[in-house]
Amino acid sequence: MCGIVGIVSTQQVNQQIYDSLLLLQHRGQDSTGIATMEGNVFHIHKSKGQVREAYRTRNMRTLSGNIGVGHVRYATQGAAEREDEAQPFYVNAPYGIILIHNGNLINTRELEQELFKKDRRHTNSTSDTEMLLNILATELQAQVSGSELTTHQIFSAVKAVHSRVKGSYSAVAMLASHGLLAFRDPFGIRPLVLGRRLNSKGKKEWMVASESLVLENGDYEIVRDVDPGEAIFITTEGELFSHQCASNPRLYPCSFEYVYLARPDSIMNGISVYEARLRMGDYLAKTIANNITSGDIDVVMPIPDSSRPAAMQVARQLGIEYREGFFKNRYVGRTFIMPGQAQRKKSVRQKLNAMGTEFKGKNVLIVDDSVVRGTTSKQIVHMARDAGANEVTFTSAAPPVRYPHVYGINMPSRRELIAHNRTNSEVASVLSIDNMIYQEVDDLKKAIIQNSEVKDLDMCCFTGEYVTGSVNSEYLDWVESNCLS
Repeated sequence: MCGIVGIVSTQQVNQQIYDSLLLLQHRGQDSTGIATMEGNVFHIHKSKGQVREAYRTRNMRTLSGNIGVGHVRYATQGAAEREDEAQPFYVNAPYGIILIHNGNLINTRELEQELFKKDRRHTNSTSDTEMLLNILATELQAQVSGSELTTHQIFSAVKAVHSRVKGSYSAVAMLASHGLLAFRDPFGIRPLVLGRRLNSKGKKEWMVASESLVLENGDYEIVRDVDPGEAIFITTEGELFSHQCASNPRLYPCSFEYVYLARPDSIMNGISVYEARLRMGDYLAKTIANNITSGDIDVVMPIPDSSRPAAMQVARQLGIEYREGFFKNRYVGRTFIMPGQAQRKKSVRQKLNAMGTEFKGKNVLIVDDSVVRGTTSKQIVHMARDAGANEVTFTSAAPPVRYPHVYGINMPSRRELIAHNRTNSEVASVLSIDNMIYQEVDDLKKAIIQNSEVKDLDMCCFTGEYVTGSVNSEYLDWVESNCLS
C-alpha cells in the first residue's frame, strides 16, 4: 500500500504535491518522493521517512515545474530501509519517463527474466515499481514510429503493459515534454481518483490521487474514479484523453481499503469509507448478539481511530454504553504499517494508553477494525487487564485474516497471521481474552458495497480467493520465503 498523486497545473506544483502527501501519510511511512517536470527536465527529491522530515526549503526550491508526481511508500516489495528503493523511479528512454506506483506485481520472477533476456533492460533495485516502469518504457519504445508521440501509441503501450503484468497497480507517470499518464490495473484493486478545477483564467487543471480527500482539500472537483484497465493522458497544455486499454476489465476493489487503509473522509469507487465502516458496525452487532448476552457487557470501546465508526454502531445497536477507554498518541505512526514485528511491538504502548477509570471492574467489549498478526491486539488486551478490566471480549469489524494478501498489503506470510489454521476460541486463547468475535465474510461484503454500483470485492486475505489468478501454493511459498522480516 502506498499513496500517490499526480498534478497537471498552470502554476508551480511542488507545494500542492507536498500538501497532498501530508494528507496521504497514513498510506505509507517508510519513504517519500516528489518529481516535477519543467519543460523536458525532471527534478527529483526522495528520502526515507515521513513527509514533514523529508523536505527542506532547499529541496522544494529545486522542484520547479507545472507538472509533478508525489509518493509515500509502505514497502511490500523491495527493502524498506534502502533509500534507493524509494519512488519515483526514472528511465531516460523513450523521451524520459518518471513513474510512481501503488500496488504489488505478482509475476515479478517472470518479468525479471523478460526484462533482462528479451527487453535488454537493467533494473537496479528489488522494487516491482522499477520493473513496471521499464516494461512501460519498453512497450512505449516499441510503439514509437515517428518523431511525434501520439495518444494512440501511449494507449497501445499501456494495453501491452496490461498483457504482460499481473497483480495490482495504480500508476502515474510523466513523459518528458509530453504530459502525465495515469493507469489502473484491469481489476481496479488499488484506488485512483480523477479531479479537475479551473484557474482564475478558466483553464483546466487536473489531479489524480489515491483518495478523494486529497482532491477536495485542493479545491478540485471529483470527476470520477479511473476505471479498471483505463489509461488517462493529460498533455502539458491540460488536454485530457482517456481510453480503455484492457480487454476484459472488471472492478474488484480491495476490501481492506475500506476496513483500515483509507481515511474515513474519502470516497473510493463511489463508496464512502465512513459509511461503510458504520455499516460494518451494524452487521457486527448482529453477530455479537448471536454469540453473547448484551447484559454481560458494561461498555463498548473502540481502538482509535479507524474502528471508531463501527464501535459506535455496535454500542447503538446493542444498547450498551459507548466509552473511549484508550487514549491515542497521534505522534506515533500506524502500527500495522511499521516495518517489522519488533517495531510494531515497541510502538503499541507508545501509541495507546488505557485509562484505568474506564476499565476498572467492568466487562469490556473492545472493537478493532481488524486483527492481522495479533501483535497489537495482544498488547491492547494486556493494557485492558492491567487497567482493571473484569472480562474482555475482543471483536473485529473484519473477518479472520487467514490468508496472505499479495496485492499491496504487507501480509505475506501465513505463519504471521494469528487466525491462520486457528478457530475463534484458539485465537481467544492466544490473546488471553474471554471471547473473540469476528465479522462474517458475507456481512463485510454487504457492508461495503451496499447502495453502490460495485458488485464484488477483492477479499483474498479473508477467503483465499485471488481475483487475478496465477496465485497458487507454490507462489505463496515463494512469497513467504522472500517476505520482509
